[in-house]
Amino acid sequence: MPVTPTDVEAQPSSRLLGAEEEKDKKAGEIERRQSGAMRQRSGQQALTSIVHSWASRKFAVGCAILFPVAVTVYVTWWFLTFFDNFFSPIYYKLFDFHVFGLGFITSMAFIFLIGVFFSSWLGSALLGIGEWIIKRLPLVKHIYSASKQVSAAINPENEASKAFQECVIIRHPRKGEYAIAFITGRTILQTGSQDTKLNTVYVPTNHVYVGDIFLLEDKEITHTNLSVREGLEIIVSCGMAIPPNLIAMPRP
Repeated sequence: MPVTPTDVEAQPSSRLLGAEEEKDKKAGEIERRQSGAMRQRSGQQALTSIVHSWASRKFAVGCAILFPVAVTVYVTWWFLTFFDNFFSPIYYKLFDFHVFGLGFITSMAFIFLIGVFFSSWLGSALLGIGEWIIKRLPLVKHIYSASKQVSAAINPENEASKAFQECVIIRHPRKGEYAIAFITGRTILQTGSQDTKLNTVYVPTNHVYVGDIFLLEDKEITHTNLSVREGLEIIVSCGMAIPPNLIAMPRP
């Protein structure tokens, strides 16, 4: 069969079309491979992010659990070692042996006897003389005064430690905000026409021993189920020791 000019022209065009189709197939295959690799990398990144986030949370949980345990063990060990080192050398020199804890027991007995002695009139007199001397020393008097304020708060026989009569809540400093406060006393404001009963309320602003004093009426105070000890724990812990629920109590 003879070849016509039309057939001769059609052959190159068909070859061009085949080449273009082959290029399109190769380009599509390369694109599919690239998209598959991208999906694989994104999946690996997502898995890595999930594992990293899970490990970070669990590590933070472990630190949160071990931190108070480590602090408790360290402070307890330091306390035992500190007091045990006071009298253990004496026992070692006298009896030539060392028993861990014996010095600690002796230290506790010594502290107890100190408390018994200074609760008497003779001990109080000696303590007064010692404080009189310390308060005349330039630098030592400030250190002693600050440490005595702390010890006065935990001394059960000190009247100042009973100054916090009740833990309450007041509106302070703006409307919609509340503050934990302590009632330290009560007074009567005489204005001539009528007398107003006021409560002396202490609001700590910097730890326990620095704060503001307000005179408030009973209607401006919310009495709660918090004890003074619980209120002090909330202040010292920067609010972390506050219970999940506070109950408003009727006015006494």
